[in-house]
This record gives sequence, C-alpha cells and structure tokens, in this order.
Amino acid sequence: MPQDLDIRLLRYYVVVAEELHFSRAAQRLFIAQQALSRDIQRLESILGMTLINRTTRRVSLTSAGRKLLGRAREIVALHDLALQELVSELSPLTVDVVGPGLTPSRILSRARELAPRGEFFARYLTGAEEATPLLLSGDLDVTFGRNPKLPGSLQQQIIRYERLCVLLPLTHPLAQLNQIPLETLRGEGLCFRAGDQATQGWEHAALQLLAGLGIDAIDAHPHVQGVEELAQHLHSRNAPILTLSTQPEVPGGVYRPLVDPVALFPWTMIWRRGADPNAIEALLSAAQELGDEFDWLTMPSEAWLPQPERDQH
Repeated sequence: MPQDLDIRLLRYYVVVAEELHFSRAAQRLFIAQQALSRDIQRLESILGMTLINRTTRRVSLTSAGRKLLGRAREIVALHDLALQELVSELSPLTVDVVGPGLTPSRILSRARELAPRGEFFARYLTGAEEATPLLLSGDLDVTFGRNPKLPGSLQQQIIRYERLCVLLPLTHPLAQLNQIPLETLRGEGLCFRAGDQATQGWEHAALQLLAGLGIDAIDAHPHVQGVEELAQHLHSRNAPILTLSTQPEVPGGVYRPLVDPVALFPWTMIWRRGADPNAIEALLSAAQELGDEFDWLTMPSEAWLPQPERDQH
C-alpha cells in the first residue's frame, strides 16, 4: 500500500501538470527547478508509478498522471477550503521571530501564506529566555529559540537543526576557503555575539562549541544587531563572526559553512497553551512544510549539537 500523500507534493504536481514545463512551474511556485523535479520524483516513488514523461523537448502526462490530476485538484482545493474555514476564526497571534530573515521569520511568512485571513503580529525580541515571562503573562503568544527549562504552562516543538556558518570580510584570508574548519578560527578574534540570532540560548550553545578554542565570554565582542551595524562591526574588527545560515547578507561579507564539526543550532517553537490553537497549527504547518522542503530536521552524520539537546536527540 502506498504511503500517505503529502499535500505539498500534490500541489506541486498540479502546477507541473498544468504548465507542462518544469521551469515555468518552479517560477510559479517560487522554488528551485531542481527541488521541484526531485519532489515530483518523490511523489512518483510513493505511488510506485510514473506520472510525467520527460524528454529534452517535451513534458507530458502518462495515463496514470492524467487520472491523478483531477483528484489531486480536488484534494488540494478541499485542503485549502478547510484551512480557510479554520483561519476565518483565528484570533490575532503575537509572534517573536527574533530577527528579520531568520528561521522564525521564514516560518511566519509561510504561515501568512497558508492562513491569509489570519492576523499575525511579528515582534523582534532577544530569544526564548527573555520572551518566556511575556508568554506567561499573555503579552506574547509564540517565540523561538532554546529554553530547556520551560514551565508546564508552555509547549514546545523542535522545528529545525540549522547549520552554523562563519561570516568573513571578503578580504580575510579564510574567505578563500569553501568551508571553515573550527580549528582554523583559533586566534582569529572570532565574534559570536554579533547578529540578531545572538540571544542567551545562542551564546550558551556557542560557548559550548568554542570551549576548546580558549575563547572567553568576558573578552567577547559586544552584542551588535541589524545588518548595517553588523557590516560596520565586521569590517572595523576585520574578524570572523559566528552566525547562522539564514543570517541576511552583509555588504562586503561572505558566508562559509562551519565544519569539523558540522555544528547545528536547534530551533524550538515555544507557545503558551492559551494561544489560539488554529493559529498555532498554521505556524506548525508552515514549519513542517519548510522542513519537508529543505530537510530542516535531517542531521548530517557526526553533527554537533549543544547540551542538553545532544542528550535528548
């Protein structure tokens, strides 16, 4: 028996079947053509049959593909109708997304697409630790980050293991490398407090990672927020900055993935139990869609996680 069908895969299939052109379909869906092709192959693998004939000149539906198209349209339409009926009753939701462009911000953007009638208010705070009192008081509904010691009135769910990167000035010698081994950062004046991701949970994880390099938190650079200030800090110090893969681009800077180890930051979504369950479901659905699309919960072999997440995994 085939596996349960993913609504996202069916949605992608409908668009490809309507366009009969992978490039146009990918543009319509705002995703990479390679990712779209891979997802269609995944759907075919789940069903155990070919849905689309592909040649260098033409894309066409097989008989099975034509048979599926009508039902796929109905399923997608029914899914969207059910979601619209739910979100029409959504209460406003206040969401701490930590910083512009980061993983929580991307989840909120997708949730707004999934629930266009919902009312989501973004806040830029300093992470789960600072946000927890606001959740408990009802002044905030959702936050993201790390805070293992949560009160029982709050709920949480891991939504992404995000790779750590190094932001470098273009002129820095390490910028010539395609990836940055952790040990090469020894003695480079590495900064780990610059960027909107630099919350207490981030610093706690970074200090664990950097413990073997002899970096002292007391001597660390000051906390810098915003792209303009980050650019100023990067070039005035001419030193590497530890950051996340979703950090927005910085003028004059280049990002390189950190290796040896492949270090991951565990993003957790945390919400108060009294928040609107349908609005929370929209955010969780958004996180799941993005996670499926970009393998957010896939961990490379020998990946590094901070404690206590390492023991919990």
